[in-house]
Amino acid sequence: MHSLTPRFLAAALMGAAFTISSQAQPAAQATPAVESRPDAQTLSAINAGRNPPAYPVPYAPASVAEIAEVLNRVHGYLAAVTPAKLVDRATQAEITDFSKPLTNAVVARGDFQLTSYEWGVTYSGMWLAAEVTGEAKYREYVAERFKFIAEKAPLFAAAVANLPEVAVGARAPEAWRTPFRQVNAPHSLDDSGAMAAAMIKAARGGVQAEALRPMIERYLNWISTQQFRLPDGTLARNRPLENSLWLDDLYMSVPALAQMGALTGDGKYFDDAVKQIVQFSERMFVGEKGLYMHGWIGGMEPHPVFHWGRANGWAILAMTELLNVLPVEHPGREKVLTIYRAHVRGIAATQGGAGLWHQLMDRTDSYLETSATAIFTYCIARGINEGWLDAHAYTPMVSLGWNAVAKQVNAKGQVENVCVGTGMGFDPAFYYYRPVSVYAAHGYGPVLLAGAEMIALRKGKGAQALVSDGAVQKEPAKSRH
Repeated sequence: MHSLTPRFLAAALMGAAFTISSQAQPAAQATPAVESRPDAQTLSAINAGRNPPAYPVPYAPASVAEIAEVLNRVHGYLAAVTPAKLVDRATQAEITDFSKPLTNAVVARGDFQLTSYEWGVTYSGMWLAAEVTGEAKYREYVAERFKFIAEKAPLFAAAVANLPEVAVGARAPEAWRTPFRQVNAPHSLDDSGAMAAAMIKAARGGVQAEALRPMIERYLNWISTQQFRLPDGTLARNRPLENSLWLDDLYMSVPALAQMGALTGDGKYFDDAVKQIVQFSERMFVGEKGLYMHGWIGGMEPHPVFHWGRANGWAILAMTELLNVLPVEHPGREKVLTIYRAHVRGIAATQGGAGLWHQLMDRTDSYLETSATAIFTYCIARGINEGWLDAHAYTPMVSLGWNAVAKQVNAKGQVENVCVGTGMGFDPAFYYYRPVSVYAAHGYGPVLLAGAEMIALRKGKGAQALVSDGAVQKEPAKSRH
């Protein structure tokens, strides 16, 4: 409580005088504009609820042709900016004579890297687009680049045969910058899982099956026997702190394990994939929200509970990819399906009104982000198509999600408002202020996956989706009563 010092008393009296003066002489108030009376036709539409809302994105379900046009744009851009060739580091001239030492050779620099985990997702997206649309160009995109990798990566294998480990924060020796290092000497889940999953899909589809197999084996050997794990077998990292779980790692491991199970018929890969889903979920799934936390640190209490959008995307994508190939008789299938459905409910509850999801999913003042939205759209559309989810409940949601994603693909085919690569944060500002860029590679594979699966939906269970009674519905009502 303030004592009545002269200064405080004077301020109080001034405040009182200002209040009295304001009350005695109220400021002039603007007269609200009177809405002009609409014509009879418009008035009838308003009274009947048929006046069109000002939706910020197209609201009606997109047609197959409209979805395909977006995918064409993305493909056209990526085909132009991801060359598959070796060049001289100094002159940038293409190398065609491989009888000479390749000491100055590098992969031609495009907008994106051909062997990164993000591009593993992109190859999977191109592959699905080829399957759904029947258009050869998507398959050719994958085939050409995998042929290039299969032929050229072995030329650099000897240079990284005994690659030394590098401490966190230390400068990596020159050998770590050898072309195709991730392929020839994977040293993380990021190096391994997404590329392995895409290569197995291509190999199972008849693309470079023999040539890709040594690389596939190398990737899976890392995941299965070399990646650090907790004592119970959960895949983990020792950064940023010891015994750290990154939700992202579900995607960097599970789809590759699942695809290897499908390729070889060896159930150990399916068993490990199911174990990762279950054990990550036991630690990181927040049941009351139906969302995952991004990170979990052994020995920390409480854990940093930030529901980062793309990490939740990686989790639901990992489950979707596993369910795509996990045998129906596998004892862990129902457990994975139960977790998948619980996660979908949490995802659905946090979709923004314009169709996009937020960077931090439960914080609506964080920005709207495209890559997570595209992943959610693909995974939920796939769930509808496969009968894992109720089509009536979820078709409108993915229709809105796709329309929002499509609006983020610019005229060049670039995907806008994609969060750049992101580590594990311990405060909200870390996530709120991550930059976005059309050169963030994380957006392209998810958009291809989402578009392809939405085409499948519009040709199948969502073929009759329409706006009825003003709202998107899976199909027309059977009567007016």
